[in-house]
Amino acid sequence: MSPPNLPGWDDVPIVDLVQKATQLPTFLENDANAGVLAEMRFGAGRGFSNVIFLTFGTGMGAGIVLNGVLYRGTKDLAGEVGHIRMTEDGPIGYGKPGSFEGYCSGSGIAYIAREKARATFAAGERCSYCPNPNRIEEIEARDVAAAAVAGNRDAIGVLKVSATYLGRGLAILVDLLNPECIVIGSIYARNEQLFKPIVEGVLAEECIPISLGVCSIVPAALGEQIGDYGAISVALYGLGVFE
Repeated sequence: MSPPNLPGWDDVPIVDLVQKATQLPTFLENDANAGVLAEMRFGAGRGFSNVIFLTFGTGMGAGIVLNGVLYRGTKDLAGEVGHIRMTEDGPIGYGKPGSFEGYCSGSGIAYIAREKARATFAAGERCSYCPNPNRIEEIEARDVAAAAVAGNRDAIGVLKVSATYLGRGLAILVDLLNPECIVIGSIYARNEQLFKPIVEGVLAEECIPISLGVCSIVPAALGEQIGDYGAISVALYGLGVFE
């Protein structure tokens, strides 16, 4: 229809186009829905019936399976958790300042890091993950993560902000949907050791204990191949042979 991170893709009848070109049954799901099906069928969500998958990459979206059934919502818009407002102001994601996506996405982490760098240089101090003020706009999430893994305290501080709001967002999902498993992809999966202790602390403070006690929160298992597994899983689910 009009994906926020795919400008120009407005009302593209992609299912009809592919089906006509291939003469094969064709099914379409967004990346989060495909991701939750893939992780349930082949990855970290195997054996569970109530699973949430969070993309945590370019954007933040959720795929939700309840009682073994993919929940799409009335207009296929279920799971747009990135649009949830976490604070009145803050990093911009999904067109909304202070959103879940603003705090927990690649672009959001870069935004936080750039703002921190600007404030540091304005105070006449040195920013250890940015060599000079002229390089601020070049800061990317992967650079911050690499610096944090290397022990850079400023970079770790940036990820701590993202991890704190990830924990708060997860707490909302745990209390609202009472899932058995939440699988988190991309940035979290690659940097679990940096995020996990902070996320667990927030969850312990925010969640209903019984709900948290039955929910496993794990990194995605399929890595960079999740798109391939997602495509297979969407086909299996659409054909009614998903197990």
